[in-house]
Parts: sequence; C-alpha cells; structure tokens
Amino acid sequence: MMNRKLTYDLVFFTFVIGLFAPFFLSAAVFNWYEGFNHNHPMVMSFIKFAVLATLGEVIGLRIKTGRYRADGFGTLPRAVIWGLLGLTIQLSFVVFASGVPVFLEKMGLSGALKIMNQPFSGEKLLVAFSISTAMNLIYAPIMMTLHRITDTHIVLNEGKFSCLLKPIAFGKILKELDWGVQWNFVFKKTIPFFWIPAHTITFLMPPEYRVLFAALLGIVLGVLLAIAGNKKPAGR
Repeated sequence: MMNRKLTYDLVFFTFVIGLFAPFFLSAAVFNWYEGFNHNHPMVMSFIKFAVLATLGEVIGLRIKTGRYRADGFGTLPRAVIWGLLGLTIQLSFVVFASGVPVFLEKMGLSGALKIMNQPFSGEKLLVAFSISTAMNLIYAPIMMTLHRITDTHIVLNEGKFSCLLKPIAFGKILKELDWGVQWNFVFKKTIPFFWIPAHTITFLMPPEYRVLFAALLGIVLGVLLAIAGNKKPAGR
C-alpha cells in the first residue's frame, strides 16, 4: 500500500513538473504567456485559479485522506468554481491596488500612488501592507465563505458536474456552516499570519507579476481551505 501511494505521488508530481516546466525552460512559451496574460487578464485569471487552486485542493485531499481522488470530491466542478472565484480575485487586486493608495493620500501620505512605481522603500512597504490588509480584511472573508458554500454544494451533489446548474441552498448551508473553524482557523489564523504578509510581498512586485504570484499562492489557498474542511474547533 505504501509503495502504491509513493507511486501515485511520483506520477502526480511528475505531471505537475511537466505542466509547468515549459514556462521556465522555453522563452517562447513564457513570452506567449506574458502576452496572453497582458491582453486577456481575466481569461488568464480564470485559467490560473482553475488549475492552481484546484491543484491545491487535490494536494489537501492527499494530505487528509492519502488519496488524490475521492467519491463525491468533484474535481471538475471545483475547477470551474475556482476559475470564477479567480475573476473576483483579479477584480479585488484592481480595486484595492487603485483605491487604497488614494485613501492613504487623503489620510496624509502624499504620492502614495507614485510610491508603488518606485524602488523599494519604507513608504512603499507601508502602502503594500495597507493594500494587502484592506483586501484581506474586506474581501477575503467573503470570498473564503463563498468558497466554503460552493464546496459544500458540490459535496451535497456528490461531486457531479451537473451541480453547477443547480441552485445553491445558501440559507441552509450558511446555517449549517462550521463557524468555529471558519472564524478560529480560516479568518483568525490564515488571514493575519499568512495572507496579509504574503500579499504584502505580492504588492511589492511589479504589476505584471502580481497576479501570477497570487495564482501560485492559490495552491496554498486550496490546501488551507481543504484542510479547514476537516478541522475541528478546540473543545470538540
């Protein structure tokens, strides 16, 4: 059994390496990616999060169950949902990266917008941290809760692709959501201790690399949210 699991791990990571290697080994492939990403940012956001965040959830499933597949997991519907969430993540990057510096200027930090286009400095770190904090305190809890709702909807429909065409029982799922885990782990721990620092680094990067880095973080996001699904609050 152990040898079989190691074989699955080898096949899985060989597939992952084969999927991403061309972008690092071929200048032509990477240049195509940069051009397509520049001209079609929303399409690319859908693709990146559909692939990377779902990949993270598959890894999370492996961590929890020892397998990369499970009945009712619904890899394909999860990928579609992550793609749609990726569009909102791209939107949040645009909104907060543009709006927070304007807010900081109104609070007295002159030139906050220009600072983000300058070399690294203490002021640039402050602006990047402010953007990340605002985004993760305002947008991230909503997105993470919506993900938990859609995740539950997929499981309730046994992972069938047809669940994407069925109405989601928002009220019922919200009422039964494990708010102990959602608040004590997802919100209180991952947001301040991981996501705010991670996205501070994201906003210190040139704009053309921010969404790519965020999409790579999507693997971590998928793992964290997948693990949170089986995490029990203290005292249970």
